[in-house]
Amino acid sequence: MNPTPRIPDRQRRLLLAMPLLLLPGALAAQQRRPTPRMTPGPFYPDVLPAERDADLTVIAGQPGRAAGTLLYVTGRVTDIRGKPVPKARLELWQANDKGRYAHSADTEASGPLDPNFQGFGALVTDAQGRYRIKTIKPAPYPGRTPHLHFIAAAGGERLVTQMFFEGEKLNGRDGVFRALDRDGQRSATGTWTDRGAEMEADALAVNWDIVLPA
Repeated sequence: MNPTPRIPDRQRRLLLAMPLLLLPGALAAQQRRPTPRMTPGPFYPDVLPAERDADLTVIAGQPGRAAGTLLYVTGRVTDIRGKPVPKARLELWQANDKGRYAHSADTEASGPLDPNFQGFGALVTDAQGRYRIKTIKPAPYPGRTPHLHFIAAAGGERLVTQMFFEGEKLNGRDGVFRALDRDGQRSATGTWTDRGAEMEADALAVNWDIVLPA
């Protein structure tokens, strides 16, 4: 019987160290790029509405539904390793279907306000980091493609960002979108998805995950 070949000490040390040498690279491969930070813009509500739930299309006491195309936005909030972040706090604000925000600095020149549109919502993610918002697709306005504003906060992290829509022709002309690199644009863009059976027949559905920084 041949004796087991002896591994030289130097080679043995390298073999023992190899998992440690590979570990940082393996972790880096598993990490996701954080959703890019972006300007909140000038129209974060200066007066928050009395109703701030995750359905922006109806307001208690108002007889109608918000004008525009119904839009469901769903996704998850995760950390950079893809771990869901439960109870993350989300805020959303946006323009209505005429391109106007519910803000004192945005005037009739942008179009009329919609008395049935909430314009702002707040919610927390569930135990799997998931969220769901019912709203309308915002209209573009001069210089901006359709987009949604978000704040996501959890564990001391607070991310201000924006979500764009897949395939919008005006994305390429939007200065905020164009300032992002290609990976940033990809991670800031919601993707169209199939409408759920419980959603209205004329509704659109988009999926977008938010990745919080470490």
